[in-house]
Amino acid sequence: MPILKLFSVCCLAISLFAASIQNAAAAPLDDLIAGAKKEGVIDFYGPSTLGPEGAQAIVAAFNKKYGLNIKVNFTPSGNMTRDTAKVIGLSASGQPPEWDIMLVTDAHHGSLWLRKLHKSYDYISVGVDKQRTEYDSGTVSVANQFALPAYNTKLLPAKDVPKKWEDLLDPKWKGKLGVINSTHHWGRLAAGVWGDEKTLDFIKKLSAQKPLLTRAGEMAQRLILGEVLVSATLQDSQLHEAKESGAPLAFAEQVSPVISPEYHIGVLKGSAHPNVGHLMVAFMASAEVQPAWQKYTGHSSAYVTGTAAYKFVQGKQVLYMKQDQADKVDKISRQIGKILGFD
Repeated sequence: MPILKLFSVCCLAISLFAASIQNAAAAPLDDLIAGAKKEGVIDFYGPSTLGPEGAQAIVAAFNKKYGLNIKVNFTPSGNMTRDTAKVIGLSASGQPPEWDIMLVTDAHHGSLWLRKLHKSYDYISVGVDKQRTEYDSGTVSVANQFALPAYNTKLLPAKDVPKKWEDLLDPKWKGKLGVINSTHHWGRLAAGVWGDEKTLDFIKKLSAQKPLLTRAGEMAQRLILGEVLVSATLQDSQLHEAKESGAPLAFAEQVSPVISPEYHIGVLKGSAHPNVGHLMVAFMASAEVQPAWQKYTGHSSAYVTGTAAYKFVQGKQVLYMKQDQADKVDKISRQIGKILGFD
């Protein structure tokens, strides 16, 4: 066969193969869009940092992309642990969930996955990168948080800033330390590099420091007011808010490993609007969502090249949680909560 003719045949074959892949992806996507048009609404639980304005902006972009007119009922998180437990409790009593989709941390989704409370979907078939899917394709990763000790740069001298996790156990912090109720931060260390024994020993010693116990948002205010000098962990959500208001909060960036809870989104079992839900989950995995997510929450995805999160993790030891760690994190986080006094 002449080379030119062979080249033409190869090009045609490649074109046909690419078209077949595109058509294969288009079919399930078209089905979701058609189903979403009939459902018309989404009950969306998400981080309070996103807020109603951020949720509306994302849904407006979602509607524009798919030619829809979906109405969003957004519920901002008050306490993700409590609200995840609420979903679990409703399911146990045979009642449907209050929300169609939940956008919470991977640890909270781990609790749901262990109880089979996701409505799974083949998100790869609608273009989602496989590394972004988790929990048997029940969730998709949207963005990364980062958690480290945090402090007020105007009140704490640079020489006193913790340089490793164990520095939090120094007696000088007794009564001057805060601990937030995100006990899954420590659970990740147990499931990862520390193991149970080291983690529980650390937590018992941390509890002996008589720390102030509260939620992350309040802890940030306590740091700003100087009521505590160091928060054992704090998310970059609070640092983003502090930066917006001009408050001098910062991470102790020498501490390693960096804990990275991920925001995952998934459709709940028993959802009243599963087509909108699955389509929204797929949309939230797209790179086009990242600028809005960064604007309203201060977060972005470490899996998307060029984002702030991607740049932050370069050269750092970072703890990511996967589904095979969910049982460990779920159980030991509750144990840690009891030791610290949250339960």
